[in-house]
Amino acid sequence: MTIYRERLRAVREDNDYTQAEIGKLLQKSQQGYNHIEAGRAELKIEDLAVLCRFYNISADYFIGLIDTPKNYK
Repeated sequence: MTIYRERLRAVREDNDYTQAEIGKLLQKSQQGYNHIEAGRAELKIEDLAVLCRFYNISADYFIGLIDTPKNYK
């Protein structure tokens, strides 16, 4: 399943954040976050929850259940 990786990258870029900034948010290095986007590491559910709150986007969008981002709350 690569859709969540693509959407993580797209949302990050659309909001003008670097991998280093998002890595810091998730208490990871830039390289650690890069591994998630590149498919060399899996995204932890706890990190997904942090990203949903941060971007105010539902997890349903990130994991591909819906195609239009909806607010987290």
